[in-house]
Amino acid sequence: MKSISKTYLSLILIMLSVAAAAQTAPPKVPDSFTFAGETIRFDRADLRERLDRELIAFTYTHSTSTLMIKRANRYFPQVEPVLKRMGLPDDLKYLMVIESNLDPQAVSGAGAAGLWQFTQGTGREYGLEVNSNIDERYNTVKATEAACRFLSDAYAKFGNWMTVAASYNSGQQGMVKRIEQQHQTNALDMWLAEETSRYMFRLIAVKMMFENPGAFGFHFTASDLYPYIPPKKQVEVTNTIEDLTAFAESNGVSYADLKRANLWLRESRLNDSSHRKYIIDIPDVKALKYDSSKTRPHNPAWIR
Repeated sequence: MKSISKTYLSLILIMLSVAAAAQTAPPKVPDSFTFAGETIRFDRADLRERLDRELIAFTYTHSTSTLMIKRANRYFPQVEPVLKRMGLPDDLKYLMVIESNLDPQAVSGAGAAGLWQFTQGTGREYGLEVNSNIDERYNTVKATEAACRFLSDAYAKFGNWMTVAASYNSGQQGMVKRIEQQHQTNALDMWLAEETSRYMFRLIAVKMMFENPGAFGFHFTASDLYPYIPPKKQVEVTNTIEDLTAFAESNGVSYADLKRANLWLRESRLNDSSHRKYIIDIPDVKALKYDSSKTRPHNPAWIR
């Protein structure tokens, strides 16, 4: 009887999920859309259909789409000021969204890590320290700065943001070769690997979803979103810390809270034999206590 009951319950849940999905049709493909200041027209059948596919995917991939928006409330306030400071379009934050689904601990099968999904080699090339003790791919601000350097270099090569986005997925040298082979300057007009081809349209679709979640069937209240809690203080370190547990306790927090606030610290000690400067965030323990009434939406469009 137990197995029958579980099966019956599972069927009910599936039916409810299907019914909920059926109530929402994906948004229509617009005639045109602006990304990073560049207008893309969907007056070609292939462009319309490629975007339509991604609009359908984001509408019905409920768990992923929901978590993206919830997490954005925490990470966009940290990332947007970096993009502005480094002179890049705000829309480029959506690369981070589709790279990692805004999971700060995401690791790909190829070993790319963090919100911006840098490989070890590319991370080091763009100024990140990556080793078994320190991995700045998991440092939100530093990884965003590295992404800005990559994107600036790519824009200097390619001159339009869709091709820059494609190069973030496929690599800059790979994009250079395709431009030479196909005699095109815009990745939207090229024959690319499916993953890279979809990447550009996923980028457009996710911006559309973040600007109007309700059109995709997602409705939130402020309390549904994950809050961004700034650190209580930041400690500058220029020497090795042998015991991060003792360091955490001396600053009034637990080891677990310290690690969650500083994912780039990969071991139980900080090895700073070169006396580099590191900034360690000390979380505000009182603010970490969940209080839904204090959560504020970063973007009013996210809540109903």
